[in-house]
Amino acid sequence: MALTFKNAGKEVYFLFENDFYILNHGLPTLEVYEFDGKFHEGGAYLSSMSLKGKVTTKLEPKDVIHMRLDPPFNGRYLKNLWLLDFLHHQGVRIVNNPKGIMYHNEKLFAFKQKDMSVHSYTGQSEEGFHSFMIKLKDAGFKELVLKPMDGFSGIGVEKLDLNNKYLIEAFNRKVKETMGPVIAQPFMEEVYKGEVRSIFYAGRELGSILKTPQQGEFLSNIAQGATFEKYTLPSNIRAVCEEIAWDLKEYDVPFIAFDILGNNITEINLTCPGLLVEVSHAYKTNLANEIVKSF
Repeated sequence: MALTFKNAGKEVYFLFENDFYILNHGLPTLEVYEFDGKFHEGGAYLSSMSLKGKVTTKLEPKDVIHMRLDPPFNGRYLKNLWLLDFLHHQGVRIVNNPKGIMYHNEKLFAFKQKDMSVHSYTGQSEEGFHSFMIKLKDAGFKELVLKPMDGFSGIGVEKLDLNNKYLIEAFNRKVKETMGPVIAQPFMEEVYKGEVRSIFYAGRELGSILKTPQQGEFLSNIAQGATFEKYTLPSNIRAVCEEIAWDLKEYDVPFIAFDILGNNITEINLTCPGLLVEVSHAYKTNLANEIVKSF
């Protein structure tokens, strides 16, 4: 995205977390990096990317910061959002808006789409988890997944047999590991056929791909080895995603990515929506150019 903006004639720099700070009187002068890069001919993948020297630039109210910190959404993450929100109130635009990120948990936000979300448990109550287990068994499910509320790229996700006598212990261990509530869901075998990643900007779809796990695996994350191909989003699912995307525009959260399994929206990524490169590659065009047009 940075290289696309630069090639479009925008003044673009990289700002790293260790060089970032705010002032309570005026906007700061920050050390940032210039950079060079090239795309593979006719594609979205980079053939090269290199940092050049540091330069200083004083932030101005007209400036835009693309917030691209990876989760987990922990104390470090929240502190950076607070700092960015402070800049927002000084006139700097942050994409996505820090308050919008703070207000919407990516997984819980998906649960609000009741007709299109997987039945889920979220908490750290052993009794509540045990009750949820019984309901899943009664519904005919054989396995469930445990996942952290604040994770990414499939990190920390576990698939367990519902008849595993150590399931409660596994749940309590996950609570301890994540230091709080965890999510439990029935394992959906549809994942073997692939999970959809659909990227939206400013209320409309840029493109979608189908991510298929490796043979014998259940994680559809490309970072975990899944393959991908171009995918046409069904019109009924696109309509729901568009409605959510337009709602998020009110929070100045234009850049989002949906994870869709079967007919269920499983996650609404807005902390650092990824796979723009992979979706662009599948469409054989650089979709970041569509984002440039809005600036």
